[in-house]
Amino acid sequence: MRKGNVTLLYKKTEIMKKIVFPTDFSEVATNAFRYALELAKQYHAEIILLHTYELPIVDHQFAPQNYKTLFDSLELINFDRFKEEAAKLKELVVKHNAEKVRLSHALRDGDLIFNLKELIREEQADFVVMGTAGATGWSEYFLGTNTTEAISNLNVPVLSVPKEATFTGIETIAFTTRFREKDKKALQEVIHLAKGLQAKVKCLYVETQNTDNTPATYDDWKSHFALEPVQFHIIPNDDVEATITDFISGNDVDVLAMMTYKKGFFAQLFAQSFTEKMANHLSIPVLVLHE
Repeated sequence: MRKGNVTLLYKKTEIMKKIVFPTDFSEVATNAFRYALELAKQYHAEIILLHTYELPIVDHQFAPQNYKTLFDSLELINFDRFKEEAAKLKELVVKHNAEKVRLSHALRDGDLIFNLKELIREEQADFVVMGTAGATGWSEYFLGTNTTEAISNLNVPVLSVPKEATFTGIETIAFTTRFREKDKKALQEVIHLAKGLQAKVKCLYVETQNTDNTPATYDDWKSHFALEPVQFHIIPNDDVEATITDFISGNDVDVLAMMTYKKGFFAQLFAQSFTEKMANHLSIPVLVLHE
């Protein structure tokens, strides 16, 4: 039984100290806040609540002296709502026994990704937790607007939490690899994260007919990580998606770890029409590591 559905984007090997949590006050975002709280408790991190809003484009005939009055009014409305919703989130803090977690706030107008980047830079934050309404298949999961923007534009780990997710712990992380040399560093980062969560790691390679890897490559990896708590699984199959999905369900995986690639890679990998099988796995937790 799945213990949690979450998408993690991970780059740094250091333990998180500041988590940025963008929220639109929706049920989806509130659910993601539970993950932010649990991670903050685990790593003694601060959570920075971020809410962004768009100010309207005013008609040029609108009296200039009224601009400030209009904008000040809209900002006040957003500020009041932010305070009201933040109070609700604090109720969750108590429910999750997370009173020791430090919470701070940021209310900004403009584009979400732009403000995320600015806040991360200003606060030197090293993690982002954000909710997602879910997707109808793997292609939308990776190519959806917010997730794609986060993968492409943020240089810190991003935890994208589907609304169906229920946090009950992360015990097993599966890492998919193509056995490239630079994947070793990524796997080490996954192991580092897993140790902090007291989770186990399973390294998965789907061996297609056109693979350029050899048994010597597999042996080299196993030797390299011989002292680490990781298991290697090499499965011959040309259907990468189905094989990964079967592995997840068969091994009770809580987080699927993958390297991040250019958007074109995901578009190519998941360009085919969705199958009924994939439609049954809409909330697969994915940990995407930056190259």
